[in-house]
Amino acid sequence: MPKKELLQEFARLAIILGVNPKKGQPLVISAPVEAYEFVEECVKVAYENGSGQVSVRWSDKTLTRLDYENIDTDILKAVPNWAIERMKEQVEKGSCMLNINSPDPELLEGIDPEKIKAVRLENMKVSKPFQYYTMNNIGQWSIVAYPNVKWAKKVFPDLEEEEALEKLWAAILYTSRVFEGQDAIKEWERHNNEMHLHAAKMNDYNFKSLHFKNKYGTDLEVGLVKDHIWCGGDETTPDGQVFNPNIPTEEVFTMPDRFHINGTVVSTKPLNYGGKLISSFKLTFKDGKVVASEAKDNQETLDALLNTDEGSRSLGEVALISYDSPISKSGILFYNTLFDENASCHLALGACYPTTIKDGEKMTSEELSDRGGNDSMNHVDFMFGSEDMSVIGETYDGQKIEVFKDGNFCI
Repeated sequence: MPKKELLQEFARLAIILGVNPKKGQPLVISAPVEAYEFVEECVKVAYENGSGQVSVRWSDKTLTRLDYENIDTDILKAVPNWAIERMKEQVEKGSCMLNINSPDPELLEGIDPEKIKAVRLENMKVSKPFQYYTMNNIGQWSIVAYPNVKWAKKVFPDLEEEEALEKLWAAILYTSRVFEGQDAIKEWERHNNEMHLHAAKMNDYNFKSLHFKNKYGTDLEVGLVKDHIWCGGDETTPDGQVFNPNIPTEEVFTMPDRFHINGTVVSTKPLNYGGKLISSFKLTFKDGKVVASEAKDNQETLDALLNTDEGSRSLGEVALISYDSPISKSGILFYNTLFDENASCHLALGACYPTTIKDGEKMTSEELSDRGGNDSMNHVDFMFGSEDMSVIGETYDGQKIEVFKDGNFCI
């Protein structure tokens, strides 16, 4: 556990810069039971800054594993009505939502993949009607991380448990820009400004497509929807409330054209999906759809992801991150998308963010689809960036502009 002052500063960052509740606005915190001290600090900060009622939704990974081992699939996958009503109430009340992420990368190893798929699919079905609330930035939401022993031992297998946990804590705070004796919010204001500059440059070029190539086998052309918008750093709700969805973040991102994605992409970091690790895989796209896939391990898990629904075989996001970002420079493989996606350029299988196209938040799902946006119950990021990544952008008048050279922005 870090010093109390650092834990308090981290909580201050998560609440004030992350979800940034309005006066009287309800706040929902989702958290693992082991994070209770951090949650207490978050609740204190929220109330001190005028938040409305704070509700905490607790989870326990050990109990989750026991459920999967002992409960029949038909019972386990059934989502109770009270849980659905709770989601509905959160949205109707205009709550802001903080997710304290603390994964066990191998939580469901050995569990029947069909059981995992059935439970996950049913949960996604019932939450789909409420997905617009965060995907459209209707209300503020944010994700921060909290370490646990199993995650720490996965990241630092050669260290004893206590030392591994301390080292993971240090890495989380460092990449989240929480430093002793410094104001984390001011650090983030500077960082957000840098990402805004990158996004502005990309918007000025108004690229028609991006072509990615590297030595690992990626050779992929990603079309971009007309009137796309590059975003990065903080976001804004329709009523003007600024918030930071991901802490940490290093990305600028936009909407691919689901009709115009062709070629091959090779992952460069493991994907933790459904409690299992897909350590290396290759996807081949034709006219916007995955037509072939190959994984080094857990192929059945990758298949389950791709077969969730029609939109899971196309892309909803393309994100650019310089290879020389702080997370990449740390040399740590976190086995957690929140961190690993910010060490590497990444793509997302599944739903697009409507806010990444002009007036997208005003469009129906059908209008968004007609413009090339992708709809799905999924939104799963995977990493494919590398130290030698080349990205060439093509404009509507045929100009070809070098965007990335040797893994980094060069415009």
